[in-house]
Amino acid sequence: MDAMVFGATGFIGRSLVAELLTRGQRVAAAVRNDTLTPWLTSQGVDIERLEIVTADITRPLPELPEVRDVYNTAARFAFGLDSREARAVNVTGALNVVEWAAGLPELRRLVHISGYRVSAAGGHPGDIAPGAYEASKLEGDLAVRARCQESGVPLSVVNPSTVIGPGQYIGLAGLVGDLWNGKLPVLPGGPDTFVPIVTVGHLARFLAEVPAAPPGESYWVLDDTTPPLPELIGTIAYHMGLRAPRRTVPVALLRRLPRTVTRADPETLSFLSADRYPTASAHALAAGAGLEMPPAADALRAWADDLVAARFGTASPWSKPYGFRDVAGSRTWMTGERYSPGHVLLHGLPLNADSWAPLAARIPGPVLAPDLPGLGRSAAATGSVDAWLEDLMSPVRTRPVLVAHSLACAPVVRFAAAHPDRVSGLVLVSPSFLQAPGPRLARSGLAAPMLRRMSAARLARTLGVPAGAEVASAAADLHRPGVARRVVTALRGDAAERDRSRTLLGRVDVPVRIIAGSTDRPLVAAGHPMTEIEGAGHYPHLTHPTQLARHLGAASAPVGG
Repeated sequence: MDAMVFGATGFIGRSLVAELLTRGQRVAAAVRNDTLTPWLTSQGVDIERLEIVTADITRPLPELPEVRDVYNTAARFAFGLDSREARAVNVTGALNVVEWAAGLPELRRLVHISGYRVSAAGGHPGDIAPGAYEASKLEGDLAVRARCQESGVPLSVVNPSTVIGPGQYIGLAGLVGDLWNGKLPVLPGGPDTFVPIVTVGHLARFLAEVPAAPPGESYWVLDDTTPPLPELIGTIAYHMGLRAPRRTVPVALLRRLPRTVTRADPETLSFLSADRYPTASAHALAAGAGLEMPPAADALRAWADDLVAARFGTASPWSKPYGFRDVAGSRTWMTGERYSPGHVLLHGLPLNADSWAPLAARIPGPVLAPDLPGLGRSAAATGSVDAWLEDLMSPVRTRPVLVAHSLACAPVVRFAAAHPDRVSGLVLVSPSFLQAPGPRLARSGLAAPMLRRMSAARLARTLGVPAGAEVASAAADLHRPGVARRVVTALRGDAAERDRSRTLLGRVDVPVRIIAGSTDRPLVAAGHPMTEIEGAGHYPHLTHPTQLARHLGAASAPVGG
């Protein structure tokens, strides 16, 4: 093997394995349970040169004498750890890797991953006593250096800062999560608090270069241009369409307040510092290898998209690409193909674009599925929904089929009437303007506070749909400030607007198909072909996606631009 990676299923380890395999190296990956192979396959990485080795660094390690480079990316990273649990991996386990590497006859380098708040001299750069995690990393750093010097193991130490990228939900991600959920009224720290970042992709490429450099060096791998914490959070907040907190609370004050007030783990406070770090050696190695970090602001925005798409680690994105885009003054969340979709899917209430996932998996070609302005993950727009839809469709180069559900049907009809040359057809699923005033959720008299507190299971029961990931996604958005209130406002409807939509539907000069559940039939004739799905209610895309996809395919086909 060219390389052995311990901790290969971790956030850093798996990205390193992917990088080494992409470079054509033969890699042995030490895992306790093989979740690595499926992940690599999902990333399109060729695993022909990969060997999975069952190993636990807290126990005796297997013999693999042909290894040249050894990477220890294994660590127990969490706050609130018991000291024994932290030391088992971060100290004892790290020393086990040193002893194992010392017995390799062809060893070129042991690369040990430490931390940017750990100094080579062994001191703690802050004035706050470290918690169990950080204390164990500090102890492990010193112990590994000493043991390697005693045994003659060629060592390089890499000290990464906050590593961001898809799959990172610890540390800074918690602060972003509080921002997203409206639970960050003030920022911890001060105006010069420096929490540097590095992307996991850059770190993996850097690690792959380390064994070829001279041994004995320590590398602080971080982006010196990372903005101070208030500006960092401001960048993410603007990208998400949120207001960033304007006030800060000094760490010294946070230390004196009870955790029930601050909602902050005391261990995180030592990371809130204005300290800077010795990055010269890392910059020199990166420059020699032709490695460049992506701009910090771009990296933060991309990571924010990843966090929201994965619901901060509680869900899996159903399609790519995804992210926030500016549409008519709304920071709009959209999933799928923005420029050449075959279908544009517009959700009803109280759902979001994720409600289309079961249908999108069953129809051919690319789709575009945004969250409507002010709903789901999208920020409110400054203008009308019609202006928003105009701007959403402006970069679309195809003539897609517009598929709308419930309350989204009216703006789709207006767009098609104004731009018949821009769409190849309409599919209206359970159009609310053809039904009795207000869908079932509105007629239930549900108030915004009740809707905001509703669990995913209860929301599913209220809607009469399966309690799947799509409903859980909608429930998560309803818990965010303002979303439930805007849903309830939209559900009230406008009788005059309903009449206008019915009249305008008769003037639309593109093919129109209406699809409804047999238990949720329109009460008003539309003058267009209508298909019923037996046994379905108001949400056939959630209860009967296969039947809906079949009818959707029969209704119309997208026309290329």
